[in-house]
Amino acid sequence: MKKIHLIRHAKSSWKDASLADIDRPLNKRGIKACDLMARAILDAGCNFKHVYCSTAVRAQSTITLIDHSLSDIKVSWQLTDELYTFDSKQLYKWFRLLDDSIQEVVIIGHNPALTDFCNKLSNSYIENIPTCGYVQLNAKAHSAWKDLSAGSFNLAEFITPKALAGE
Repeated sequence: MKKIHLIRHAKSSWKDASLADIDRPLNKRGIKACDLMARAILDAGCNFKHVYCSTAVRAQSTITLIDHSLSDIKVSWQLTDELYTFDSKQLYKWFRLLDDSIQEVVIIGHNPALTDFCNKLSNSYIENIPTCGYVQLNAKAHSAWKDLSAGSFNLAEFITPKALAGE
């Protein structure tokens, strides 16, 4: 059964207004959230295999910090230009091209694409996947990535840094 793990990049800094959006780094809160979320994401069943990351600096920093926080496993990932998107339709297109031998996929990306994609794919309603938020979606039935469609997955997990911190 197919499984999708969505991780929104951690909180980014707007300190340097001269930086292009793709070049924005994480701020202190974002860095702390990565450490807080790493173990919770692993414990929720994310295997960190077939990890694909947006080319944005903040997304790359997010997966790098999660990897550093999980000293008992080695996370490796592939940078993917197509994941630097804010449009869920682009995510659908990208997923439909995946090789069917891949059963689980981890994406580090951006909103509103991730939230819209999650809500359409699972017929759920999450108002917003916050920065460094994690969602796990499980297929309702055996299917091919090319057949990905609205309502074909169940929302299995939704974890946020604020919930873990008890805020």
